[in-house]
Amino acid sequence: MGKPNPIDVQKALKDINYPTDKKSVVKQAKKNGADKELVDKFSDLKKDRFDGPDDVEKAIFRS
Repeated sequence: MGKPNPIDVQKALKDINYPTDKKSVVKQAKKNGADKELVDKFSDLKKDRFDGPDDVEKAIFRS
């Protein structure tokens, strides 16, 4: 699985209230129409709590 497109990550994270957990990120990404590969990437993150979108993006692009 390659690195996701940063714009797709931002779209997937739209309307999330922070702080949040990984389950909520996955749920919102699905609601925002993220493709299965990106949803799977969120599901596979090692971190379970995120304080903001930058926190999620760091976890995505460092994994």
